Amino acid sequence: MTGRRDDEGSATVEFALFSMLLLVPFTYVLLTVFAVQRTAYGVTEAAREAARAFVTSPSGGQAQERMNAAVALALRDQGLPAQGLAITVTCSADPCLTPGATVTVRINDQVPLPWVPALLGRPAATVAVSAVEVQTVDVFRSARP
Repeated sequence: MTGRRDDEGSATVEFALFSMLLLVPFTYVLLTVFAVQRTAYGVTEAAREAARAFVTSPSGGQAQERMNAAVALALRDQGLPAQGLAITVTCSADPCLTPGATVTVRINDQVPLPWVPALLGRPAATVAVSAVEVQTVDVFRSARP
């Protein structure tokens, strides 16, 4: 029987090759989705807690401080850094803590994609994540400066 090749063992090599070709991109996609989801959850919780801390502050002077502490705590729970966030607070009345007024907290963050090299100290590819929370100042709260 001349002319026949011995293919014994080639199925194992083909299986290993095709497994790697499918497994590596699948793993990358999963890691990326998990990173974005973790950040999205952390930013959403941070916005919710920041707005709550802001509207329940005893005075306007403490509101910003309490909000920043709430954001840091919510992000720490998800293992995320509090640096690099863009936090915007918008009030429907002046002063912000006027009874019945609404306070809107918007938090924006950038999630760097895993295994993408940084260029000039900045991530080369990021995914934008943002969250918005609107809370109403208690209408039965006594108005304080």
